[in-house]
Amino acid sequence: MTKIEGYLEGLDEQRFLSDPRAHDAVVRQIEIVGEATKHLSQDIRSLSPATPWHDIAGMRDKLIHDYFEVDLHRVWLTATRDLPPFKETILRLLGGP
Repeated sequence: MTKIEGYLEGLDEQRFLSDPRAHDAVVRQIEIVGEATKHLSQDIRSLSPATPWHDIAGMRDKLIHDYFEVDLHRVWLTATRDLPPFKETILRLLGGP
């Protein structure tokens, strides 16, 4: 998720939407986050029942399988609104900084 933050640094939504490299990079990183989420144990997930684990994995599946119909506005919202609190949850659960 740190990579996503770096890719978006200095970009507003309009600049993100007009930068194919930025959205390709962010989409790929969201796919990786979704895949990693699938590999978290149920024990870890149960520590944060309010976290939308299924939605996070589902976003990965949508990006992988419907690439030509990706809603880049939704990707922006995911990266800027949804991932920061998710990152905090993951760090808390896994004992990170």
